[in-house]
Amino acid sequence: MTATTLTNRLDYLDAVRAFALLLGIVFHAALSFVPIYIGWAVMDVSTSPLVLIFILVSHSFRMELFFLIAGFFSHMTFHKRGSGSFLKSRFVRIAIPFVIGWFILRPLIVSGWAMGAESLRGDVNILNGLIIGFGSLSELPSGILVGTHLWFLYYLLLITSLFLLVRSTMRFSDRFRKAIQKTGDSLVHWLSTSRFAFVALAIPTAIALNFMSQWGMDTPDLSLTPHIPATLIYGGFFAFGWVLHRTPALIGNFSRLTIGRFVIFILSAAATIILSDYQADTGNPYYGFIKAAFCLSYSFMMWTLVALCIGLFKRFLDRPNKAVRYIADASYWLYLIHLPIVVWLQVAFAELEFHWSIKLGCISALTIGISLLMYDLLVRSTFIGKTLNGRKKKRVLFSSNSEGQQSVVAATSQQ
Repeated sequence: MTATTLTNRLDYLDAVRAFALLLGIVFHAALSFVPIYIGWAVMDVSTSPLVLIFILVSHSFRMELFFLIAGFFSHMTFHKRGSGSFLKSRFVRIAIPFVIGWFILRPLIVSGWAMGAESLRGDVNILNGLIIGFGSLSELPSGILVGTHLWFLYYLLLITSLFLLVRSTMRFSDRFRKAIQKTGDSLVHWLSTSRFAFVALAIPTAIALNFMSQWGMDTPDLSLTPHIPATLIYGGFFAFGWVLHRTPALIGNFSRLTIGRFVIFILSAAATIILSDYQADTGNPYYGFIKAAFCLSYSFMMWTLVALCIGLFKRFLDRPNKAVRYIADASYWLYLIHLPIVVWLQVAFAELEFHWSIKLGCISALTIGISLLMYDLLVRSTFIGKTLNGRKKKRVLFSSNSEGQQSVVAATSQQ
């Protein structure tokens, strides 16, 4: 493999990771347009069953995709910088944002929920919402570090720690370590090249899904006690990415775009959507069989979407692009900060007489736009940017010098 090929590969994988995080923003923005009550902060006057389909499909793969890419880059960083530097980077870039972010964002999210409840009575008081939100901190330590979208950082820390623990135990026996590495490499090679790979991947995933509290992936945000089925699935994707980086060329095999894979995705997605209607029909004599079929089709949809997504980005973004790089750099911050903005905007839009698709587009675009402006002005060139991205970088949107203006032109021209 040439250095150029590896660089391009990392460029498009950064774009994949950014896509997974940005999709999460749209996912949360869509939750107020669901036509049934799901316990979200607010329910819009305009809803659609199409939103349920989008939520079902997008939730099946966005975080799995993120954890696979996280495993890939974690292996790269670990072996490039060494264990000491790797541990430091995990603490600075994951643990610190998780803890500090929770104390800042949790009250703002609670305030959004409070305003959402008030909106049902036709009266929204921002000051009162903020008082309720920040007042919720008085309940600590009850509920500390849970109840936000930052749960994925906790699980990333947890899974990474488990991997390092297992790796440290392997050091006591060189023979055992080599045997495990050889087995892992052979397994990932087979899973990346075999026509039966999705079957082998979907079956154990479906078994784990069967133990979820709901049909599909649970969101493990209510407790620091590890959610075992979710940990197994996210850990499995992380492990796949980790071992995949040992032979980076295999990612091309795993993500190859074929008609057969698109057919599998379409069929599995259709089956998942149809079978999901039976979730509430607990009295159905075939309920257990239907749930098992749902879990299997959901698993096929999950793995094919992950592979196809990587393949599509490799196909269309397999070269350096300044605009894509900028968005990739910003995506971590965008996802960290987005949820309070989304909820507040959902409350503001809830009673407006516009079609749900227009409001969803506006909420998503405004959230990303506001977060992006904050990133360029307050994060990218500051210590916050160094914490999140590893180093400070020059502003682009708010650059006052000619070099910054040229960067904007260059980034725009490559879109």
